[in-house]
Amino acid sequence: MTDHDPNASDRPAPLLPPGATEPRRAGSLPPGFASGTRTPAPMPGPAAARPHVRPAKLAGLPEGPSGPATLPPGAKVPGAMPPGAMPPGGDGGGAAPASDRKAWATDQDVRWCPGCGDYAILSAVQKLMPELGMARENTVFVSGIGCSSRFPYYMNTYGFHSIHGRAPTVATGLKTMRPELDVWVITGDGDALSIGGNHFIHLLRRNVDVQVILFNNQIYGLTKGQYSPTSEPGKVTKSTPYGSLDHPFNPLAVALGADGTFVARGMDRDPKHLAYVLRRAHAHRGTSLVEVYQNCNIFNDHAFEAFTEKATKPFTTVFLEHGKPLVFENGRKGLRLDGLRLNVVDLATGDASADDCLVYDETDREMAHLAIRLFDAPDHLPRPFGIFYAEERPAYDALLNEQRVDVTARRGVGDLRALLHAGETWTIEDASDEA
Repeated sequence: MTDHDPNASDRPAPLLPPGATEPRRAGSLPPGFASGTRTPAPMPGPAAARPHVRPAKLAGLPEGPSGPATLPPGAKVPGAMPPGAMPPGGDGGGAAPASDRKAWATDQDVRWCPGCGDYAILSAVQKLMPELGMARENTVFVSGIGCSSRFPYYMNTYGFHSIHGRAPTVATGLKTMRPELDVWVITGDGDALSIGGNHFIHLLRRNVDVQVILFNNQIYGLTKGQYSPTSEPGKVTKSTPYGSLDHPFNPLAVALGADGTFVARGMDRDPKHLAYVLRRAHAHRGTSLVEVYQNCNIFNDHAFEAFTEKATKPFTTVFLEHGKPLVFENGRKGLRLDGLRLNVVDLATGDASADDCLVYDETDREMAHLAIRLFDAPDHLPRPFGIFYAEERPAYDALLNEQRVDVTARRGVGDLRALLHAGETWTIEDASDEA
């Protein structure tokens, strides 16, 4: 995504990289559209051919070498596009955000195994996007490596299929330099918690304003069934033929331990609840982590069956609601705080009531720790889903841009060449010159 140069037509045409297609000429429609009607399209051309949409100028801010400073620090900009700009896959005819789910879907064949839980998550996101009021040209999906990381191909927005475990770094750079964009990170249990673990925790610690959807299927699916950092002990896989000896990560405990400001869990088989959680994640200012229990029906089928199936779900799950008591099993049981532990109480017998149950407070970090640790609880305790923790804390990208604006106002626009030649420098001379 590069700046549009109105004088580009006066310059010699740049050489295209091998395999790249000719950039679109000004006034032509994006690939896949003709006269406003969607038709099958080839893969998009090089990034240089895509329109760059500048955010609105901020009054009173210093000008940089490329023009006035842009962007309200840390703001997601839903709004109209500048005249003449076209979103990816759009026809240039409207300035309002796309209000139809189909507008957010590409014409690419969705290539996951039949029955994969990824389909349900993709559907939930595509249905949700029109409700958020964001424009497609201001939306970016960044992924790492894994089955889930094909996600950007299926969203009719900008996207970046990056390298293994590094989606948080790409997203951090993008959000800090283009804070007006709505940035989503798509990752999996292996991508985020193994090779990408270091990047993952620092994204959470910094509190960059992005949404992270972590597809957790407790297996490496793309590489055909090895155990992952979230696989249970004793898991027999191709890489652990006698059973895994590793203690698994609890993804939400990792997030809360890294001082994450929004920590939540959903499941692929409950799209209504998942949509609610994702909507809340998007509204949060800062890094929002949503772990999604996602079934891999090829290499780890039925991993979450106890929590997702109608016959067992009421007995094995508790849905966290801020300001409401923790009850489950259709109101017949609840969770009461005994000291520093949560215990099950029977509400059907009359020995206890909902008033005796813990009223959940999603702003209480210690309460969130209690709920998250039900992951490790005995079988008679339910697994929680919903918003575990939400905290208001300044987002890194907003702080960075506020600092940039402040320093520029006080010291003026910097000169990189002058900086590189400042202080102590040395000149290396040819020895033959001395002779």
